[in-house]
Amino acid sequence: MVRGETILVTGGAGFIGSNFVPYFLENSPNEQLVNLDNLTYAGELSNLEEIADNPNYTFIKGDICDRKLIEKLFEKYHFDGVIHFAAESHVDNSITNPGAFINTNITGTFNLIDVAKTHWMSAPFQYIKGKENNRFHHISTDEVYGTLGETGLFKEDTHYAPNSPYSASKAASDFVVRSYYHTYGMNVVTTNCSNNYGPKQHNEKLIPTIIRKAINGEQIPIYGDGNNIRDWLYVLDHCKGIDLAYKLGKSGETYNIGGRNERNNLYIVDAICSILDELKPSKKSYKEQITFVKDRPGHDFRYAIDATKIEKELGWKADENFESGIRKTINWYLKKYNK
Repeated sequence: MVRGETILVTGGAGFIGSNFVPYFLENSPNEQLVNLDNLTYAGELSNLEEIADNPNYTFIKGDICDRKLIEKLFEKYHFDGVIHFAAESHVDNSITNPGAFINTNITGTFNLIDVAKTHWMSAPFQYIKGKENNRFHHISTDEVYGTLGETGLFKEDTHYAPNSPYSASKAASDFVVRSYYHTYGMNVVTTNCSNNYGPKQHNEKLIPTIIRKAINGEQIPIYGDGNNIRDWLYVLDHCKGIDLAYKLGKSGETYNIGGRNERNNLYIVDAICSILDELKPSKKSYKEQITFVKDRPGHDFRYAIDATKIEKELGWKADENFESGIRKTINWYLKKYNK
């Protein structure tokens, strides 16, 4: 078999990364993929059992904040590209422990892109021969744009206005990556996504929490009045967008990836409970377990992404709407929680 490029994926044992890695290996059979993950609470190797024996796949436990480790990996594997998922991403945790978000999301991103620059470039705007097509792809979030009112959409040129330590740290990392394009001429691309859902998401997140609490007969907690709105993106659709942006995106550009599936939290919990009433009926409707809890500080009211750019320029489109994706998601979690 012809060996292709060697790609470093960071955070590949997390939710989105562990969906992306099998997708990438299946669709790029000649590529070598090295997955660097620190296996914090959000990363699970069990998420990658399906490709653990793939000869094109290597797992390394390590921290992107460890610059010496990053340098050793670049020296050993001579990476042709980086797809950077690794991040602290739970907003509630960023409120109680912001320092971890500053370290991982800002310093970790800097370590990765700076070591990549050192190994790929001989001077600003001058790539080493044979490395001209090497690319750094940074995965970000729509939360860097702040909050929306009842109308409007986030576009790639929307001004940044992060409202939590999490989104502030991601915004800073976006700017670090942007600066390496403008200052050094590095081949970078950034994607900002809306709320992901689907298989392998950590138990703490909204949708897995609703499913788990429901079938365990516990109260299902919903922040505030439940009217906060998110644009929901099925994780495999996001992975397809990342793959397109990495392979076909224009250097220095940002691409917003959103599902065009705006739903408020009341709709989400109601839809999940309705499907559970059908698939795993209990004596009473699961909706009777819904309870409202005190809203978290700085809770953004609405996020929604305009995905026109990636749709028109790269030919991406979401294959799932919320109603089809949530059913697949619930079925996956029912199998997980019934084990």
